Amino acid sequence: MTTEGTVEAFRRAEQLVSQRRPLEALRVLEPVISEVEDKPSVQLLLGRAYFFSAQLRRAEEAFRRILEFDPSDHYARLILGRTLQRQGRYNEARAQIRLATTMQPHDPAYQEALSEINAHIATKGA
Repeated sequence: MTTEGTVEAFRRAEQLVSQRRPLEALRVLEPVISEVEDKPSVQLLLGRAYFFSAQLRRAEEAFRRILEFDPSDHYARLILGRTLQRQGRYNEARAQIRLATTMQPHDPAYQEALSEINAHIATKGA
């Protein structure tokens, strides 16, 4: 695939994820992954597509890979936390979301995510 084709496929996959059509996005991403698998932006899009298609273990792998590239990526930590939360792994989720919130303290979405998981743990336990 040419660089132009890779970029075009990536952009198309972004649109599909935004439209909540993750399975189609994953199909479009297949050739992109083989070309530029180690790019954090590709892993993020891949992880989001897996997340929205409820392939949570795969999503977790993609988000953890991003954090190998850049441990300070607050959004990857947030969405990894959400992924762990959906798997019922609340203490692990809280640790990731807490880190993300520390890195991005003025974003209400991060604060809400942390409050939500803290409330769950307080009422139902981990």
